[in-house]
Order: sequence, then C-alpha cells, then structure tokens
Amino acid sequence: MKRVLKSIGLYLIADWYEKLRFIFIAIILSNAVSIFEGFWWDETYTIAYYTLIAAAAIDVLLPLRSLFVKLLLQISAAIFITTQLVRMDWVVARPQRWQEWIWWLQAHAVQLHPFIWISGALLLLHVLFGIWTTTRIRMFGFVGTSILLLTIADSFTPIWLWDEVGMVVFIGLLWLVILHLSQLQRNHPHSWKELIEYPLQLILPIALVLAVLMTVGLNMPSLAPLLQDPYTIWKEAKGEKVQVFLGDKGSDPLSQSSTGNASSGYSRSDKQLGGGFEYDYSPMMTVSTSQRSYWRGESKALYTGEGWMDVDAEEDRDANIRIQKGQIFPAEDEPPIAGTIQVNQIVTMIRKEVYPVLFAAAPITKLNWIDNDQAALPSGLVWEPGSGELRLLNWSMKNRKYPQTYSVTSSVPVLDEELLRKAKAGWPDEDEASRNAHYLQLPDTLPARVRELAEKVTAEATNDYDRAKLLESYLRLNFNYNNMPDESKLTGSSADFVDQFLFELEEGYCDYFSTSMAVMARSLGLPARWVKGFTPGVLPASDYGPPGEFMEELNPTGAGTYTVRNSDAHSWVEIYFEGFGWIPFEATAGFSFPYSVAEEEETALPDLDTNAQEAAEPGQAESYSNAKLWTWGSMTLLILSAAAWIFVRRDKLIASWRKLRHGSYTSNDRIVLETQKLLRICKKRGMEREEHETLREAVLRWSQRSKRLRDDFKSVLDGFEQAKYSPVMATSEEADRFVTKVKALIDQLR
Repeated sequence: MKRVLKSIGLYLIADWYEKLRFIFIAIILSNAVSIFEGFWWDETYTIAYYTLIAAAAIDVLLPLRSLFVKLLLQISAAIFITTQLVRMDWVVARPQRWQEWIWWLQAHAVQLHPFIWISGALLLLHVLFGIWTTTRIRMFGFVGTSILLLTIADSFTPIWLWDEVGMVVFIGLLWLVILHLSQLQRNHPHSWKELIEYPLQLILPIALVLAVLMTVGLNMPSLAPLLQDPYTIWKEAKGEKVQVFLGDKGSDPLSQSSTGNASSGYSRSDKQLGGGFEYDYSPMMTVSTSQRSYWRGESKALYTGEGWMDVDAEEDRDANIRIQKGQIFPAEDEPPIAGTIQVNQIVTMIRKEVYPVLFAAAPITKLNWIDNDQAALPSGLVWEPGSGELRLLNWSMKNRKYPQTYSVTSSVPVLDEELLRKAKAGWPDEDEASRNAHYLQLPDTLPARVRELAEKVTAEATNDYDRAKLLESYLRLNFNYNNMPDESKLTGSSADFVDQFLFELEEGYCDYFSTSMAVMARSLGLPARWVKGFTPGVLPASDYGPPGEFMEELNPTGAGTYTVRNSDAHSWVEIYFEGFGWIPFEATAGFSFPYSVAEEEETALPDLDTNAQEAAEPGQAESYSNAKLWTWGSMTLLILSAAAWIFVRRDKLIASWRKLRHGSYTSNDRIVLETQKLLRICKKRGMEREEHETLREAVLRWSQRSKRLRDDFKSVLDGFEQAKYSPVMATSEEADRFVTKVKALIDQLR
C-alpha cells in the first residue's frame, strides 16, 4: 500500500507545472461561462462545469502520454455527463434491425441538443488552450483575453461579473508565480533543491501576498473608475451615457419609463404608451405552481387618451388592509357562482429589482409566507380588495425591500360561458356601481369613431359576454402583433392612443391590443380595467416539443416550475360580471389566456389484473436499465470508431453516414424531421408555438417579428405542408434542398 501511495505521489509531483496549468485553464473557462447568466438553463451550467472538471481530472490524474487517447476519454466523459444530466426520454424497446438501430440512436442523440455542443465546445477550448499556453506570452494572452471578455460583458450587460474577473486575475497571478518556479526548477536545479527544503518559507509569502491582494480587491468600496475604456470616455465626452441591457445595472427600477424603444420588461409608468421595444430574454423570476396561469401585477382604471393612471381617491387608500400570515383576504364580492380552483404558488425572484406589487394568479386569497415559513411578514405589505392587489407601501419601495421568495394561494374563478351569457356586466347595487364608476370612465377627447366601431363589431351580440368576446376576436384577427410598430403611419390627425392604433397603425404589441379592448368595452357600458403582469413563462417539460395534445395529456393542469423572463411581460383586460367578479380577456394576437374550466366527469375504467401488472414491472425496469447500458455502450463505440478513422477516411465516412442516416426514411420523412428540428430551435429562441395555434398560424406570427425571415419561413412552411399532407412523394434532390434551406434559416436564428 505504501508503495502504491508513493508511486501516486511521485506521479503527481512529476510535471507538476503541466498538471496545474490544465487546472488553471479549466478554472478560467468555468468563470468565463458566467457571461451567459440568464440565457442558459441551470442544467447547461451543470453540464459545462462537470465537463471541465472531468477534462482537467483526466489531464491531471491519468498517466497517459498520448493526446489522442486523452481526447477520446474526455469526449466519452462529456457524452456520459450530458446523458446523465439531461432529461432524457429513453426508448425502452430494443431495436432488431440495423435500420432500427440508426433510428434508435438518432432518437436519443437529438435529445442531447444543444447541451452536447456546448460541452463539446468547452472541451475543445480546454484542449486547444492546453496545447497553446506553453509560454509566458501565450499565458498572458489567454488570461488577458479572458479578463477583457468578462469586463466587456460586465459593462454592456446586466450581469455582475467582477467576482469572476477577480478570480481570473487571482489565477493569472498564481499561474505567473508557478511558471516562475517551474523555470527556476528547470534552469537552476540546485537553487530549487535548496528552496524546497523549506516549503513553508517558499509558499507562505506567496499565499500571504495573493490573499491580501484578493481581500483588498474584493472588499474595496464602489468608487468611480479612475481609468475608463475609450468607448465610455467618448460617449461621456458627448454628454451621453453608455447603454446597457435592462436589469440590475440598467435603468433605475424606480424611475418612470420613457416612450420610444426600450427593452421588454415590467413597466414602471403607463402614463404614456406607445413606441416599440427590443426583447430582453433574461429571467426575472421562477414560479412553482399547481396550475398554469398569468401572473397578475397591477391594474389601472383611468384612461387619459395617452395611457393609464391609478385612481387617486382617499377612500381607496383607507380601504387598504394590513394582512396576517395565512389569513384569508377579505373580498368585496361573493364567490363566483361557477366555483373556483385553488392555485398554490411559490415565487422566487431572480432580478434584484423592486416592484409595487406581488405577482400571482388572480385573485390572491392568502399569503402563506415570505422568505420562509418562520419569518414575520414585513409591515409595508397591504391588501387592496378593490383592485385585488397585494401591494408594497411607498416607503418599502424607496428602501428597495422586495421579497426574494414568497408563497401565495389564489382562488381562480372557473370559466362557465353558458352562465356568463346569462350574467350582466356591472354591479346591480347602485351604491357599488357608483363606487366603481371609474371603470366606465373615458376621456371627453375620445374620437366618436372608436365608439362607433365597437358598436358595429358587437351588433349581432345579444348579451354582454358575447359583446366582450366579439371585441376580443375582432382585435385578435384584424390587427398584427409587432414589437416595433411603424409609427411613420401616424398622420397626426388624432392624439388618442386607441384611435391611432385602430385606424392608422393597425399593428402593435400587447399594450395596444389590451388598451383598445378596455376602451371599446367601456364605450359599450362594460366596466373594464387594464391589467399588466406576465404570461406563464416556460416549463422545463416543454423541451420535449411544442405545446399540443401530447403535452396536455401529460400535464393537463400545467403544474410545475416556470421560468418567467422579461420578454414575458404582458398586459390584458378584465371585465366585471355580476355573480362572477372580474373575468380576464386576451385581445392580443398570438396569445391565449389559460382559463380554469370545470372538470368533466371521468369515465370509469375497467379493473386491471394487478398481479399481471406487478409481474411486468421488474421486466420493464430491467429493460430500462439495459436500454441505458446499450445506449452508453453503442454511443461510446460509435465515437471511438469515428475518432479513429475520421482523419484517414473522412470523406467515405461522411458519405456512409448520410446513406445510413437517410436510408430508412422517405424524402417526405426527412422534410418533416428537419421541420421539427427547426421548431425546437425556434422555441429556444423565444418563438414558441401556442397551444391553440396551427403551425401556419405560429409561423405567420413569427414572421411579423422577423420580417427579414418571412420569405424563408414561408418557403419552409410550404415544403413541410406538402410533405406532410400531400400524397406526392418529394425527390431526394428536393429533400436535400429543403435540408439546406432549413440549415440556412437556423444559422440566421442563432
């Protein structure tokens, strides 16, 4: 045993500088991936870090001189890590023929996208920098480039990266010291032997100096920089500020938003609507919920012709209610006659910003806890029964105190359209109707043609609910969604925001659609309020494909943990109905509100033979285990074979692979598979297909956002529909052209 330990110690001491060099490279690369904060999923970071750790461990611990063998082991480790950490949907059935093996391998390999490419890229960088950083100048180049990359990302994104910069600087200094000691050992072995006889005297001063530098650097107070980059100096010399993306280091979250182009996110002021925005896909919060929903924020009641304002009435402020943990909030209305569905949520904020309200499914009925179930509730939190908002008082917002995690319960009304058609919009009691008269308020300057259009659209309706639905459908079907509406269409003949949208712009985003519906509804006597918050966000389970019947059967309630991004900020409309309360309406084209509907009675299923089922379970578990074993063994063998022959017979291998890959599919099958691949890429770029949409409707909506890609999308859509629904078989040349077209479109989306 002592001999073994001695051998291990001698191996680790031998070429100690080279081993430390690979560790330094892995640490610097792991810090560099922090620039993707908010754009990568958590499992992507885990895969990236584990891949770098495995690569460095193979370089340090395995006594292999062959770079090729080490590379094969590192590739195998990266594949193994990815298959273990990605949520794989394993196909249990074992293939019988070689064509089925190709399909089986491809069905599993496609699930590794894009994780395997990210881990592969990091592994390639680790290997290349390990080969390249053999001199002091190259070491300085690698460390300096990493620092430059992190500082640029820190300056022009909302991500705080100074901790990573400090770590890279520390590693660079330590690397420089280690390099100097390595050169001392090589060039002056006698001096080196004298030094290592007193290891503490050698190591202690180095550790002390580096520790002092790191402590001072990381704990210095924030001061204005004495030396700025040329771009910042140039912008400030012109009296301008360097623009960064919306976020922690963006605009002050308490300041009012201005008109014009901005980044998507929860607006702070709605007094003047209009302009356009750029999509900001950085995450804002996560919501673990028992039911998919919109996450409601504030509502506004007074329309000025330019935007929305709050009702500033003394009785509304006096109606605020101090709340207690777990207490049912008092409500102004009776419970909905169609019933409610209880929705439990845990909201975890990612952004360190302050909002005036807590977000949740509407209406909230109970606050369970904030931060943890043992902590006391903050005193600056009140319940507003009139607006249905859990609001932070002004002093709390000024002190920038916003809950980082909280748990709420909501009682979402069940949607029963038959009963709603029998209900009146408004309050039967005159006092209640008078107290809520502001929900019918319209400015005197509202052009008459807005009211006339609303009456024309709803002429055939016989009840208030159908009037609201006709308004909703009219806006959804006759106006285009565009985050950058063409304001050159405005003639200046009207100053009213709704009038401009309905008769001049005829395109816009959610604020245009929702405000127009609220104003048109009020013109018909339907009490309405404008609401803003967030759409549900994205579930990890949706990685398996776009929403559809399969996903609804798999998760009918939409329960899970959603990632909500700034790009999910949204606005919609609520209309009050007697006996129901406030009912939401979604007027924005391309969006669908996740209503709660009454559950249908389930048909009784015949009894199953439980003994037979229990007997089958061990065999299924064994098949599942064998499937994973076969997958790992087959993929490893395939990678090893390809790596061994790729330099010698790469042309023949590529030709053979194409033949094997497509030999068992028809040309139409290839077109359908490529389209599905494009849909997965679109989803990861924020272009999601809604549950109610056909593929054509989704593509047309995406085309409105990316007009430069409209023709490419249309060409791909036409090819897919012909291959999917036409009895005519495409030729192999047509399939090849289609594949090339899809690849070109994917490259433009990246």
